[in-house]
Amino acid sequence: MRKALAVFLFLLSPVAAHGAGGETAHLDKVHIDLNDMASLQRGARIFVNFCLSCHSASYMRYERMAADLGIDEQIVQSDLMFASDKIGDLMTATMSREDAKQWFGTAPPDLSLMARSKGADYIYTYMRSFYLDESTPSGWNNTVFPNVAMPHAMYEWQGNQKAIFVTDDSGNKVFDGFELVKEAKLTPEEYDAAMRDLTNFMVYLAEPAKLSRYTIGFWVTVFLLIMVALTYALKKEFWRDVH
Repeated sequence: MRKALAVFLFLLSPVAAHGAGGETAHLDKVHIDLNDMASLQRGARIFVNFCLSCHSASYMRYERMAADLGIDEQIVQSDLMFASDKIGDLMTATMSREDAKQWFGTAPPDLSLMARSKGADYIYTYMRSFYLDESTPSGWNNTVFPNVAMPHAMYEWQGNQKAIFVTDDSGNKVFDGFELVKEAKLTPEEYDAAMRDLTNFMVYLAEPAKLSRYTIGFWVTVFLLIMVALTYALKKEFWRDVH
């Protein structure tokens, strides 16, 4: 019995560890629309410019992204790729895992399946929840993922903000909001919209086949509606003589 319990706890431990990264924090809802190609294209640009330096998306090729999102390959090659990459290459980070581990204390995760692992609301909220914290090596922290090793890559867009914590009746520190201490290039509404575009792209990145399923699903629905209409007309024709 003890051996079985030990095995169960061992198997459960990764689940507990997965939930320890701020999973209990409040998550803001984000509207995901994989039919919004303009949003996906903007999100792809943000991802390449801000995320791909440290994080890989090693299950995605540039040419697949270009085809799916309706981006001309020439534009991808000139604006969305590093000079040494080829259009058929996988989207891999420029920073080596060894350098990343030395600088940040841990290697940044591959982001290919992050949206499936964490969910869209998690990514959207996480990217808007960085705050200044002098006690961390990077000088940044995050209310969704406390003590995260990642610095705030988009602080110029969002501005520098500090987190306000209050003490509840039980003596615990509770997050009570953010206070902006340095102005940003974008307004809060513009930054939220940009993070929605980035999240939208990462949802696509986690399951590109969704775009094909959406198209197939539309035509299957049209076919079924036509068949229902024809079947109803046939039924009326058969029953006309009965009455």
